[in-house]
Amino acid sequence: MGGLMALETIGGYQVLRPLGSGGMGTVYFAVSSTADRVALKVINQGLLDTPGTRERFAAEVESLKLVFGSRVARLEDADATGDPAWLAVEYVPGATLRQHVDAHGPMSLPVAAMVGAMLADGLARVHQVGLLHRDLKPQNIILGPDGPKLIDFGLAVLIERDDYLTEPGALVGTPAYMSPEQVRGERELTSAVDLYGLAATLVFAVTGHGLYPPTNSWNLLLRISEPKDLPDLSGVPSELAGLLGAMLAFDPGARPGLADVRNGLLKVATAASGKSILDLRREVADRTFDGDAEQLVPPALQDPQQDPEGAAVAAEEAAVSMPDSPPAEVTPAGSGDQRPDVTWLVDKIRRQYARRSTL
Repeated sequence: MGGLMALETIGGYQVLRPLGSGGMGTVYFAVSSTADRVALKVINQGLLDTPGTRERFAAEVESLKLVFGSRVARLEDADATGDPAWLAVEYVPGATLRQHVDAHGPMSLPVAAMVGAMLADGLARVHQVGLLHRDLKPQNIILGPDGPKLIDFGLAVLIERDDYLTEPGALVGTPAYMSPEQVRGERELTSAVDLYGLAATLVFAVTGHGLYPPTNSWNLLLRISEPKDLPDLSGVPSELAGLLGAMLAFDPGARPGLADVRNGLLKVATAASGKSILDLRREVADRTFDGDAEQLVPPALQDPQQDPEGAAVAAEEAAVSMPDSPPAEVTPAGSGDQRPDVTWLVDKIRRQYARRSTL
């Protein structure tokens, strides 16, 4: 395998290499028994030690099975009770929005607005099954070959407010994109929490900076929770400033609805570019998809679960279909019956089917 060996097998998936890690766990590039690619997240054991957390995670996994749509990475499989607990989601090739902006600079106004509208569609699919994302940020958006996709929706249920802070200045998770009501530790969150996260993400997309200057986690949370300490929208194009400002309202009840946000973003995108929505979709894919970031299945793992017995059967099948030459037991020249001796072929087929389970 050229030095590339599977780390281990989890839930029937061969783990090949890490893709990243965060407050909730480590994500690996893994391959199923039929060579399907997945992003497999192994949940940090420390998060599951808190009473009731594993049960919340199991309930959330059941809800994730209901989420569908082209803007969300679908759930493939999960085991909330396993050791370790894990879930596998569709692997989406491409860079994260964070990686894209860090590498190429802020997005143009039309592209960012179109990306935002497409993400609003994804959030609608998450919300309609009663889930909230809770952790919407540039790192949780993959810019795939057909545009952006949401990942990690629903997993923030594993992290309580106190888990973001372990000691002064220490940071777990990404409070920079948390809404004021999350910072206050409110339990009854609404879909408005994701509108705030989407706005904060779009501010980063068009400016390259966050809502507040970089600081330690304690100061950042204090600033977010202060209603008079307004987010920094410097550099946001005027066409977007009003909409994003409304989405970042301190009072969640004052934020616009998701449908109004999507329509507003589409209006900005088409007006700023003079292009149709279809052309804008193509432009998003052309300008944001990074094919070099794609993880491929190594050739030696095209059939990663093949067993020696199966390999032997496959070899025999190949020999039957394209025999190199029959064995030496052929009819001698000059005999009365010139038909070839095919008993070797009959025996081979008989052995082949003896290995197979009856249908």
